Amino acid sequence: MRFIKDITEGERVNEVYLCRKKQSALTKAGKPYENLTLQDKTGTLDAKIWEPGSMGIDDFDELNYIFVTGDVTSFQGALQLNVKRVRVASEGEYVEADYLPCSSRDTEEMYQELMEIIATVKAPYMQSLLDMYFGQEEFAKKFKFHSAAKSVHHGFVGGLLEHTLGVTKNCDFYAQMYPMLDRDLLITAAVFHDIGKLTELSPFPQNDYTDEGQLLGHIMIGAKQVEESIAQIPNFPPVKARELIHCILAHHGELEYGSPKKPAIAEAVALSFADNIDAKMETMKEALGNVAPNDVRWQGFNRLFESNIRRTSPEEF
Repeated sequence: MRFIKDITEGERVNEVYLCRKKQSALTKAGKPYENLTLQDKTGTLDAKIWEPGSMGIDDFDELNYIFVTGDVTSFQGALQLNVKRVRVASEGEYVEADYLPCSSRDTEEMYQELMEIIATVKAPYMQSLLDMYFGQEEFAKKFKFHSAAKSVHHGFVGGLLEHTLGVTKNCDFYAQMYPMLDRDLLITAAVFHDIGKLTELSPFPQNDYTDEGQLLGHIMIGAKQVEESIAQIPNFPPVKARELIHCILAHHGELEYGSPKKPAIAEAVALSFADNIDAKMETMKEALGNVAPNDVRWQGFNRLFESNIRRTSPEEF
């Protein structure tokens, strides 16, 4: 495959790309044309169809995978594709992972690691709840593919799994450090804390907020979903059910960060810190992702950290 990052001016492209955006427009002379944004996992490319109704220009929609033939030009210092032919790509002509931002880690390995931690939960009612989700093949497939955000952190294929695993591992460490913590409750809460994001965000390639996500948000969606699942498990202790739901409701830590409740038990406190540090470290990683390892120049004000940020200096400095 010819990735967008490798394309150079003057070449002809014959390749499948994801049509991220498609918009009809008019030239200054009033002639219609199509303005496209093409995408693969390495970036995006501006593209134009100057003669939409001509031979070889088939119908297609946004978020279709399309096979395009075109010439690469330069406009105002940026590459642009002048599309000559286009059609919707057939199954087998593309692999979705080539067109979407993906976790740098193997999703199967991460899921196996998460399942190994889940297996250490001793309370049978917690294990039953976990198995209702993570022991099911269809759920596992969906969970591995989903993102944890539209943007900010873990907004890529496998992002929800990577974030959940990170938070769960943090909580596992906290449980070892602080024996007062109910480990079964904390681990189960960590695994379920962002389960509502499967509903809040549409799957790739859209990865956008759903109507339910906009109206309710993942915290409320997840808490309600887990509560309904608990009701199906015989003899699930009511007090543990309330504590688990509380942990989910309070996992953002502060009311101003979107939590309906502030942490009121130790496990909710631990979960909120585990979630926060994993999100913050991934955000820093993504913010500095395109900065060379030995580049210690200040990168400017970052609104997410409300601070000027830079890379840590290498040891030889």
